[in-house]
Amino acid sequence: MELAAQARRNRSLTMHINKMHSVRTIALVARDLGEDEDWLGQIAIEMEPEDGLIWVYGPDHEDGVMAFSEFGIESLQNLIAIHRDGNK
Repeated sequence: MELAAQARRNRSLTMHINKMHSVRTIALVARDLGEDEDWLGQIAIEMEPEDGLIWVYGPDHEDGVMAFSEFGIESLQNLIAIHRDGNK
């Protein structure tokens, strides 16, 4: 009985662990996709964190720089296709 109570307490302390292990900056993504970084920034502004967009801050980027998880790069590629189709 004591073990069951301890197990319930331990489960209530379980924390969410983020499964994202790396991100790529917008400059790197633009280079890899052969796209203009400024244009990608304009369309990526539509994205939310749940779309795979995060902001990274550091001494060289005090205002932040866009970065994308793998899912974020896929989301961005979908936006690229939408924006290209809309311009035809």
